[in-house]
Amino acid sequence: MNESISMLQTALRFLDEHNEITFATCEGDLPKIRIFQIMRREDQMLYFATSAEKAVWRELQQNQHVELLAYADNISVRCRGMVTFDVEDSVKQWIYDHNPVLSRLYDSWEGMAFFCLPIAELDYYDLTPTPPVFKHFNLKTGEVSNGFVGSRFKNK
Repeated sequence: MNESISMLQTALRFLDEHNEITFATCEGDLPKIRIFQIMRREDQMLYFATSAEKAVWRELQQNQHVELLAYADNISVRCRGMVTFDVEDSVKQWIYDHNPVLSRLYDSWEGMAFFCLPIAELDYYDLTPTPPVFKHFNLKTGEVSNGFVGSRFKNK
């Protein structure tokens, strides 16, 4: 496995282990963030659950572009893309059955709103080593690039 694929897999595993994230939408033309939870991941697809009565659902209906950020121990993973609302019933049921907080808040999965994010771009940033690691993955084009981590490490 080449280094870029390995690092992408490391970033995706990080999302599995740190599923409470900051989730950004737009309310009109203003950004809006909140704490959210990734309910399930399948490869490069992230699944979420909410209520159709919440502002986040209305915001997503108006503008499907989102960004999220997971952070812990000097490592961050940022993802962006456009959500879709095409989630199979079996996945909705699985999410409801495997996330105990949902059954405390909702009577059944049928009364909930679900969406998914096919990750279009992903940034993996690790400040622990010197120099820090910053990889940008464009999952639509397959391009991988190094991000800027500071003037001491420019062009190295």
